[in-house]
Order: sequence, then C-alpha cells, then structure tokens
Amino acid sequence: MFKVRVLFVEPPKDFWFVMGEYLPPPLGILQLAAYLESQAKDVEIEVLDCQAKKVDWDGLERHIEEFDPDIVASSGLATCNTYMTVRALETAKKVKPNVLTVAGGQHFTATAPESLETYREIDVIVRGEGEQTLVELTKALADKISFANVHGLTFRHKDRVYHTPSRPLIENLDSLPFPGYHFVEDVVHKYHFTMMAGRSTRYALIEGSRGCPYNCSFCSQWVHWQGTWRIKTPKRIADEMEFCYTNYGIRFFWLTDDNFGLSQHADELCNEIIGRGFADDIMWFLQARCDDVVEHSHVLPKLHKAGNRWILLGVETPIESTLEAFNKKITPEDSKKAVKLLKQNNIFAQATLIIGERKDSEESVERLREFVNEMDPGIAIFMILTPFPGTKIFEDAKRNGWIEDTNWANYDMVHAIMPTQYLTRMEVQEQLYECYRSFYGSLPRRLKGLFSSNKLKRRTYRYLAGQGVLQELKRLFRRKSDA
Repeated sequence: MFKVRVLFVEPPKDFWFVMGEYLPPPLGILQLAAYLESQAKDVEIEVLDCQAKKVDWDGLERHIEEFDPDIVASSGLATCNTYMTVRALETAKKVKPNVLTVAGGQHFTATAPESLETYREIDVIVRGEGEQTLVELTKALADKISFANVHGLTFRHKDRVYHTPSRPLIENLDSLPFPGYHFVEDVVHKYHFTMMAGRSTRYALIEGSRGCPYNCSFCSQWVHWQGTWRIKTPKRIADEMEFCYTNYGIRFFWLTDDNFGLSQHADELCNEIIGRGFADDIMWFLQARCDDVVEHSHVLPKLHKAGNRWILLGVETPIESTLEAFNKKITPEDSKKAVKLLKQNNIFAQATLIIGERKDSEESVERLREFVNEMDPGIAIFMILTPFPGTKIFEDAKRNGWIEDTNWANYDMVHAIMPTQYLTRMEVQEQLYECYRSFYGSLPRRLKGLFSSNKLKRRTYRYLAGQGVLQELKRLFRRKSDA
C-alpha cells in the first residue's frame, strides 16, 4: 500500500447567463472529498476550484505538476459541462500519463460505456452515488488490486470496458460528514449569487435530500437516484446551516433538493432554524412543487419567519396535455394558487416554464406566455425542453430521430436541440426569445419590479435591468440563424 494523492478539480467553465453573475461552491466534489477524508486516512487530498481561484487551463496544468496526484477526479454535474470535465482530465493525462482519471455525475452515469469509448482521457466513471465507490476505488489503487470488485464502476483495462454491478444507495444520509469547505477555506468568501443575495453575501449550497418521489419525464435526477427519495432530518440540515453560518460567515443558503417537501419536514426545519437564533440573519432558497405549496400553505408563514424568502416553482406549462406528457401531476390551477399564496406570505415566487414539447406550436407557446403574464410571478425562467441522457424524453427522441444537435455543450436548456411537430429548431429558439421579451419587456412589470416595496424583488429587477439577458438571447438566436 502507498499513500494516494487525490486531486478534485472544478474546471474553468462558464455559468448559465440567464441567472446573472454568480459563483457557487463545488458542492459535489466537496462532499466527496469530505467523505474520502473521513474513511481513508492514508490519503492526501486537495480540492482545486479553478473558478474561485481564477485558474485557467495553463494554471491547472501547473497545479497538477506541483501536486503530482495519483487520482484526478473532475466535477461533472451537468451535461453541458461534459467537455470541460473531459478537458480537465485530458490536461491531467498530458502532465502525468499514468494518473488515474475519474469522472462521475448524472451525465457520465447515464452514458458510462459510451463515454469511456469516446473519451480516452477518462479511465474510470463512478456511477450514481459516489462516496463509497470512490473510497473503495482509492483503496484498490493503493493496494494495487483490480477494480473489478468495486461496485458502481465503469472502467477501462487493456482497451476493454468493464461495468461492475450498481451500488446500493446510502441508507442514512445523516451519517455523511459536512461538505469539505475546509479544502477551499481561502476562497469561501468568493462564493456568491449576485441577483439573489448581492455580490458580498457569502453563499453555500445545502443538500437536504437526494432524489424525488415523482417521475417527470424530462428529469435526469429521478433516474440518477434510482427513483427514490431520501431525506436528511431537519436537525441534520439545520446543523449544517449553523456550521456554515458560524464557521464561514454564510448568510445565503440554496437548498439543492429537486423537491423540498412542504410537510412536517419543512415545519420541523423551520423550528430548528428559529430555535437556534439566526433566522433573522439569513436568507434561504428552495424548490417546491406547486401542489405542495397549495396543500401545505399553512407552513408558509413559518417558512418566512425562518428566513425563507425565495421559492422556485416548477410550473412548466398551462397546457394539461403537456403536463400529462411530462408526468408532472399538477394542474394549471395549482400553479396560479401557489404563486398567489407565496405573494401573500411575502415569499418571492420564481416560476420555471418549458417550451419545445413535441406538440408545441406558435399558438401553444403564445398560450403559455399569456398564462405567465396572468399568473404574474416575481420572475419567470423559460427553458427549452432538453433531452438529457437517461431520461424518458431522451430515449423517445433518440428512438424517433428527433435529436438534431449532439453537441453536449448546447444541452443547457437555452439551445434548441430538437424540433416539434409544428416548429423547426430555429423557430423553437425564436419562441424562447419571445417568451423572455413578453415577460421582461413589459414596461409596467419592470416599473413595478424596480420600485416594489419588496426589497428582494426590487433588487432582483434592478439587477436584471443591467444584465441584458434579452440582448444575450437575441445574440444566441442570431448565431443560430447564421449557422
């Protein structure tokens, strides 16, 4: 056995321009690094956040040379970041050809054999939940034994790809250590979300659960977490928030849950936060289902009291046949009621909408725009239906030959990947621009937002006014037209 040196890398990359200027902590690799540290004592670990440290590709190469790792694992959360992950691992191989390169996350889990065949820079893909798998992989490397007995791996050996059995999910998420912010302690002050909390407010991501009990056809998360929903206890969530608040000065928390259930779970979390005495000094954000907000509206006043000021609602569409195709299991009336209830409780309502479903037409998208204007959420984020690998949408689109763009970098929900029955891909792209223009181009709405009595809404609209999102979308549309 030898001491293994592991380098986790958050590679240089661009962020989603629709949400403005922000810099999130690399939660995935911070969680993996903390767990590896807790389980494998004879391991030297570094986390390099190229974004926060402003390290370019040449700088990444120099850092790899200096640290001389045995394993390089690159962050790879979203499909649109695929090539950045591959480039980071390619850089590692350039510096040290015998280094073990590791990728993971939703995209690489769903495309594991294909990715190993396509990208020779990747030696191993950790599929699904990575904590225990990465520990066993590291120990196998240290002991110089085969990876074949490590569950949850797809790896290459002598030009052959091996696929080990899937690993059971961790039963008790409370047992996981807090994310390893101590690995990036020198840059924690740089993590921020300007539109939501301002440039100077420190920002952390909190994982309250993994998975979701629902099965929306466009969602890659449901597949990744094997159709299960495991939640951390309210005490465990509040413990982590308090830890970040006390030790790193974090004042804005983004709960990463795809669906934070607004039942007793939420009520107990509010009690924990209020009881610890820092509710008035923080703000937090979560995602919730519209029907959950309606059904559990009694908890909204306590959410506000505990510091929750912003809730994202997956509205998606007012067209019931499309909601059915998405397997969403909500109604347009749920969405209207949810927005109204959040407004009544002074919680900023963000609605997300999806265009580009197979039966979408100019008329159906216009109906969506009218619905959103009538619903009048605090802000609306419009996205194009994207066939992420592993989802039902992807399988249907691939089988039927609908996918016209196979450039993973464009799988960011603002590039049109496939046409509908009635709209070309270019026309879907144009409709996205029209959705944003319809909502944010409204002078009465802009004035109402800029001078709102709600401080958060006022700041958000003043920030958006200077961001030029419409101009960027128009440039994107023009680039597509010229292609």
